[in-house]
Amino acid sequence: MLRAAAAAVTAHTRWVDDFPSPGVRFADLTPVFAHGPAYSAVVAALASAATDAELVAGIDARGFLLGGGMARELGVGVLAVRKAGKLPPPVQKCEYSLEYGTAAIEIPDESPSLRGRRVLVVDDVLATGGTLRATLELLERVGADIVGVTVVTELEALGGRARLESYPLTSLVRL
Repeated sequence: MLRAAAAAVTAHTRWVDDFPSPGVRFADLTPVFAHGPAYSAVVAALASAATDAELVAGIDARGFLLGGGMARELGVGVLAVRKAGKLPPPVQKCEYSLEYGTAAIEIPDESPSLRGRRVLVVDDVLATGGTLRATLELLERVGADIVGVTVVTELEALGGRARLESYPLTSLVRL
């Protein structure tokens, strides 16, 4: 299952140099998601990383596409981890650094209750690990139990895995 998903990702990913800023190489997974069999293979493979999850947390925005599919595959709910300013207050917020700037993510403060829930986190790309690390900190702050972290593509040279070393991590393609 993982091998077929990795092959689909490799075959359909579009690489864009110097986006969103000079020196950054962007992995555009839009063609992977637009190809039905590739998308299905990726979703199934990522969902298999933590079949005991009670909730899938997808990170804004491509993580939403993956998280929804994974939640359906697992028969659980999905939580959208949003960019700052997209949710009405009150929110829980975590600021972090990216390889090309700074950002913040948010989740609803009052509902749904995450205390004690087993959460599988998903994003499209693991680069420096800033976004994923902030998401994990935010979810743990509200009492979630992280059962795994999943990504489609891991850019090994940027060292993001080291920032996530205390969590089970599944990446379909490691470059």
